[in-house]
Amino acid sequence: MFTEKRNTILKVIFLLLIVLVSFCFSIIAFTPNQMTFLAGEEYRIEFFSPFQPKLSAETAGIQVEKISDNNNKSVLTNPYLLKCTGYGRNKIKLSLFGIVPVKDIEVNSIPARELIVCGNTVGIKLYIKGILVVGVSEVITPEGKEVIPVKNSGIEPGDFIIEINNKKVEKISGLSKIIEEAGNREVELKYIHENRIITSKVTPVQCIEDGKYRLGLWVRDSTAGIGTLTYIEAETGKFGALGHGITDIDTGIMMPVKNGELLKSSVHSIRKGQQGNPGELQGDFLDSPKVIGDIIWNTAFGVFGQIRKEFINEIPGEIYPVGTRSVVKEGPAIILSNINGENVEAFSVEIQKVAKKNLSAPKSMVLKITDPRLLSETGGIIQGMSGSPIIQDGRIIGAVTHVLVNDPSRGYGIFIETMLGMN
Repeated sequence: MFTEKRNTILKVIFLLLIVLVSFCFSIIAFTPNQMTFLAGEEYRIEFFSPFQPKLSAETAGIQVEKISDNNNKSVLTNPYLLKCTGYGRNKIKLSLFGIVPVKDIEVNSIPARELIVCGNTVGIKLYIKGILVVGVSEVITPEGKEVIPVKNSGIEPGDFIIEINNKKVEKISGLSKIIEEAGNREVELKYIHENRIITSKVTPVQCIEDGKYRLGLWVRDSTAGIGTLTYIEAETGKFGALGHGITDIDTGIMMPVKNGELLKSSVHSIRKGQQGNPGELQGDFLDSPKVIGDIIWNTAFGVFGQIRKEFINEIPGEIYPVGTRSVVKEGPAIILSNINGENVEAFSVEIQKVAKKNLSAPKSMVLKITDPRLLSETGGIIQGMSGSPIIQDGRIIGAVTHVLVNDPSRGYGIFIETMLGMN
């Protein structure tokens, strides 16, 4: 009898420990390691747990207050109010019952700021550092032989040719000229492969089709497309667009930018998105290009650069305060997009999921388009809408980045603070 009671008690204790550990892990998993707050503003944080998670300030620059919420009847909800009193990095500690330490959280306090929020489509043209190899192919010689000149050179798709015969090359025309001048004489290629510079010698062969000499390479020195301008900093003219980086369509390589141009664009037609087949905004910008800005960086979080002074006042936009991820919540929001001509319009969306951890990535929010007109005309999120600003509670909180191919009505967004490099 005693043994049975003891075993029962041990089982209960074991189950309680499992529950305790599970709640601890859930709190750790859903509590970010880092937060960004605007100085002087109050932020509400809630924990759902029976073990009374407690927040306490570890540094003097942040105030932490446990609050009672009469509207919330659940005893498992533990709300706190946080407020940063100055700029800089602070630390708060999370513990259970104020005794068992769970984790430390870093809080970055920054000045409140505003942006010119845009939403208009723009043409984007990038010129690459070096010449990107996108493929290798056979060359048919006048004798009818199929030859791959670079077969034993080690060069592969995704590599960047930077020199030929000790001469820097940045354009395909320059590369082709040197190869043609060399004829059937060996040339020396210098290229970047997996962040290593490699030198290799290759002998061009003559192609039966046009009599020109070739290396058997498909290459690219630039790329162009349409996207959406997210914001402009009024004080500096710096801009951010797309919310994700531009990668090569054939190799998936992030395009290293030598320089680039931001071009005025308008939308003339729409290819509607369907399940398994993303749609596209189709715009004009290359026939009569009007350069309105210079692209300096192509990063995982967007394309960035400088608007030219004479065009800042020509670009449509409204001033919005910045909202950090700490204020982003599931629920209704709007996106600003240009799907007709040069008109920027507001469309309703629902934020269905917000990343809880310290996730600096182009997929930090899950969005669902709820606007009937946008769904009717585009099918949801389509190519060219990347960079469309996301507005919630009167603040810019992020930008649209990707569509879910199997459900065009849904997609992803990036936090605006990630684009601004504020975290």
